[in-house]
Amino acid sequence: MKLTEAVRPISYLKAHASELLRDVSASRNPLVITMNGEAAVVVQDVASYEEMRESLALLKMLAQSRDSAEAGRTSPLKESMRRLRRAIEEVE
Repeated sequence: MKLTEAVRPISYLKAHASELLRDVSASRNPLVITMNGEAAVVVQDVASYEEMRESLALLKMLAQSRDSAEAGRTSPLKESMRRLRRAIEEVE
C-alpha cells in the first residue's frame, strides 16, 4: 500500500481510534494523520517501528565503516585478528 493511500484527517482518528490502531497493528501498514489538510504524523505499529530503527542502525554502521575505509582507518585482517586474540587472552 502506498503511503499516500493511507491518509486520514485527525478528526477521523479521534472518532475511530480503536479501529485504526487495530487495523495498523494487523496490517503493519503505516497511516498518515493530517491536521488542517497537511500531513502531521505517521502512526505505525511497534514491531515495524522497531524493525525500522534496527535497519537504520545497521545502515549507520555501514556508512561509518565506509567512511573509515575511505579515510584509511583500516588494518589487514591478520593484524586485526592478532589484536583481537590478545585482547581475549587479557580478559581471560
